[in-house]
Amino acid sequence: MLLTPRPRTAGSRAPGSGTTGPRTRRFKAALLASAVSVCLIAASAPSPAVPLGVGDRLFPHLGNPGYDVTSYDLDFTYSGSNRKPLAAVTTIDARATAWLERINLDFAHGTVDSVEVNGAPASFTGAGDDLVVTPEKPLPPGGALRITVRHTSDPVSAEGQDGGWVQTKDGLAMANQADAAHLVFPCNDHPSDKAMFTIRVTAPNAYTAVANGLPAGVDRSGRSTTWTYRTEHPMATELAQVSIGRSTVLHRDGPHGLPVRDVVPTKDRKILEPWLKKTPDQIAWLEGKVGPYPFETYGLLMAEATTGFELETQTLSLFERDLFTEPAYPKWYVESIMVHELSHQWFGDSVSPRTWSDLWLNEGHATWYEELYAEETAHKPMEKRMKAAYGASDSWRASGGPPAMPKGPAAGQKISIFRPNVYDGSALFLYALRQEIGRAAFERLERTWVGLHRDGVASTADFEHLASGIEGRDLSGFFQDWLYGRKTPPMPGHPDWKSDAPQARRVTR
Repeated sequence: MLLTPRPRTAGSRAPGSGTTGPRTRRFKAALLASAVSVCLIAASAPSPAVPLGVGDRLFPHLGNPGYDVTSYDLDFTYSGSNRKPLAAVTTIDARATAWLERINLDFAHGTVDSVEVNGAPASFTGAGDDLVVTPEKPLPPGGALRITVRHTSDPVSAEGQDGGWVQTKDGLAMANQADAAHLVFPCNDHPSDKAMFTIRVTAPNAYTAVANGLPAGVDRSGRSTTWTYRTEHPMATELAQVSIGRSTVLHRDGPHGLPVRDVVPTKDRKILEPWLKKTPDQIAWLEGKVGPYPFETYGLLMAEATTGFELETQTLSLFERDLFTEPAYPKWYVESIMVHELSHQWFGDSVSPRTWSDLWLNEGHATWYEELYAEETAHKPMEKRMKAAYGASDSWRASGGPPAMPKGPAAGQKISIFRPNVYDGSALFLYALRQEIGRAAFERLERTWVGLHRDGVASTADFEHLASGIEGRDLSGFFQDWLYGRKTPPMPGHPDWKSDAPQARRVTR
């Protein structure tokens, strides 16, 4: 995810002009959980159901213990109106990892009509943002588990929320970061539990539906069309994407014949094409830095919506259309943002964070390659930006916490964990690490990291362990100071750099 800057007023300098100053950001309203609880039609369980979680420091009640999801099958039916809930069926295949008398799923903003477990009806109730399911019989560890939930998925009740369905000018898209997929469908909503996805969307014939992965069928019947997509690699729930709109899908070849498809408003295909055709070269540039592209396809989803961010949904990154049509944004800047989200396909999507405190591994690397691309293609020196970031670093640590120990989100605003400390502050650490171990070792570390953990999850400790092994010495003290310290350590090779916390400001992109 990258927060979108807004154009400045007349007479101010454009983004990336070398000045420093705060970004203007548009956030959605705070999460009003008490007003949008799940509607449930069921008998109550014999004893009170409680919300569970996997113990994430930042989101303790999201994710659920006791099972490991292997696949999701999502089936949505869209009426053509954003004011009506979508009819939906979510089927979850999983493996029990403990005795389960109850199964907790994360789900909100919908009405549950029925639940089956392994083909048999199950009772269910709600607890916080959890859908708590009680099967006929307890499930033993290692047992196969298929949960089928018939429900609605409501874009209206999700209005003003911090993620979930995004209403576009001509339809819908998804923005499920951080841990907001459960506003759309029942799931184990934590990036540590990745799974395969099949996504099926039925919509009126005037609409086009696109989702993560590759097309697996188009079935036209009367006035509606059903579109099916499947992933070829596991995916975190926060990275799910469904686009429904009056769209055109543009196709081109990427490196090594990689299918690249972009989803754009049909009326805008000509004005957006100059930007879209840059993607294959950007993929090739990143492959030269970190190795082969990790997925089966890639593309950009251009949404006529105001989200306040761009988002790296797996194989189909979500962008605000206005980023590409607003003349205030310099060409080099827009291209670097495209590379930021593309970088996430390696860092964050293929290699996902084990906990949300490991978010810096996503955003720090995406910011790093964004900056490196600007340096190599637009002659924007990385060192200049790093020096400015160093000057602001102590202030960022004070307000948001150090990169690998970010402060919790503001009440009802999960997106608020995306602070400067996990963007430029984390890229600053990567710069310090390259200064410390040298360019060759650093580049070897980057390639090894994405290869070793491809399609998996990894933590800050994993990155530290790998870096120490490649360097041949213990880097734990270096990592501790830079990623967890309250003050920014001295920058290797730049002893004159200073961080002025009281006056430090956000680096303008």
